[in-house]
Amino acid sequence: MPVSNDSTTQSPEKNYITPIGFRRLQREFETLRGKTRREVVAKLSEAAAEGDRSENAEYIYRKRQLRQIDSRIRHLMKRMAIAEVIDPSHHKGQRVTFGCIVTVEDEQGRLIKYQIVGVDESDPKEGRISYRSPIGRALIGKEIDDAVIVQVAVGTRELTIHSLEFPSGEAGGEGGPTIADAMLAAQQALVDNPEDESEGGDDSLDTEDAEV
Repeated sequence: MPVSNDSTTQSPEKNYITPIGFRRLQREFETLRGKTRREVVAKLSEAAAEGDRSENAEYIYRKRQLRQIDSRIRHLMKRMAIAEVIDPSHHKGQRVTFGCIVTVEDEQGRLIKYQIVGVDESDPKEGRISYRSPIGRALIGKEIDDAVIVQVAVGTRELTIHSLEFPSGEAGGEGGPTIADAMLAAQQALVDNPEDESEGGDDSLDTEDAEV
């Protein structure tokens, strides 16, 4: 992952992510802008038809819910637009790289597996940790049998790299758009919709699907 040292260049920060992680964002985006948003818009329309919106708790709740959905949709569009998708299977060898699964041995001799992933796909409970996390930063670039000292909330941990796996990336989208096409669509959507339309006042009622 190249890092520019040119402080005069203000290019957007890349969102490093694995192919599977990108697909997770894409699925959430498509679900929110499709089924989820349509259901909320329908309920909002029903609530609006009941009368005075200023004292209509259901209308106020659904309007807030719609704004939250639209905000999340736009956030996902932005993250997909700046994605730098890295397939871990392209990086074989003895060195820890982005996307690989690292088995480490701790001070008690326990073996623990971590996959080094992007910030949008991090889930420590599932063993996926961000490359920006203390453990992720300590492991990236190290080799099998290397030991690292990691600063954690309760002190320090010593981890020794035991083995590496390089899982295959998800090449396709089950008949849907490729990752490259999905990225281009997100970039174009941001160009076509520069303002967040979800920030309208409470008296506005958007009953159309989000434009993407």
